[in-house]
Amino acid sequence: MGPAGRCGRWTAAVAAVLSLAGCVFAVAEHAPPSPTEDNRPRQERTHEPTGPSGTAGPGGTAGPTGPGASPGPGGRPAGERTPAEGRHGPQRSGASTAGAPSGPCTARTGPYQRTVERFLGLTVDGRQSEADCRAIRAWQHREGLDPAIGFAGPAARDHVRRLTARRVLADARRDPNAAGRCPVVRERVACVDLARQLMWVQRGREVLMGPVHIRTGKAGRPTRTGTHRVFWRNRDHFSTLYKTPMPYAQFFDGGQAFHAVRDDIHDPAGGSHGCVNLTRRDARRLWDTLRINDQVYVWGRRPGT
Repeated sequence: MGPAGRCGRWTAAVAAVLSLAGCVFAVAEHAPPSPTEDNRPRQERTHEPTGPSGTAGPGGTAGPTGPGASPGPGGRPAGERTPAEGRHGPQRSGASTAGAPSGPCTARTGPYQRTVERFLGLTVDGRQSEADCRAIRAWQHREGLDPAIGFAGPAARDHVRRLTARRVLADARRDPNAAGRCPVVRERVACVDLARQLMWVQRGREVLMGPVHIRTGKAGRPTRTGTHRVFWRNRDHFSTLYKTPMPYAQFFDGGQAFHAVRDDIHDPAGGSHGCVNLTRRDARRLWDTLRINDQVYVWGRRPGT
């Protein structure tokens, strides 16, 4: 091969090398930036706002959420949240903060204003004030009453009665007969305290059962006071007069008896026709404690009768 042939081959080889180098340069020019080329970790850059095409806009902030974005509702850039909205969208109007009472505070005087004021230790004047409302609303919120708006209505009254009954029972547990109203004798005596709506069974100074909550006769149908005796018992009694079951019935004066009921014995609108109502659990315990001819002593007066 002569000099001209060899020169042609070298020229073709050089051209191929230059062409390959150009391709490598072009690939390098369009490759993604290296993780450290701008001295920031790649993970940090992945959170930059992006433009409509999905690439970073000028300055890293162009696109819908950048300075050049069109404002959304309220004059804010679209997608921007106020501090009140946080991560989960705007708060609803009137939503309560943790631990704070919910709902408005009513200025109306409730029908049981004095009852609630007395229970909460407020000034008992029967008139709603701003301070009364705040105190009642805070109490309703703590007790889980709904609505908690500071109104002394029937729900507040009923809850006061339930809490009062619990306090009375707690105070009576150590010595229910501290006042000495129930006879202290050697036989079993079922003691029925109408004023406190409690009963217990004692023999001498030993308390055999109770004290427990009871519900006695309503206005016009009082539980008769005095000394009585258990004269008949029927575990599964059914009243043909009132068409209602009377589980664990123990009769002590005519048609008046101890027996279980299913409804709330603290219901102030409720009341028996003279019987002494107990929860089913307490009626069963009383059934296991008393016997025929045991003494029953009833005294006092039920509140509200």
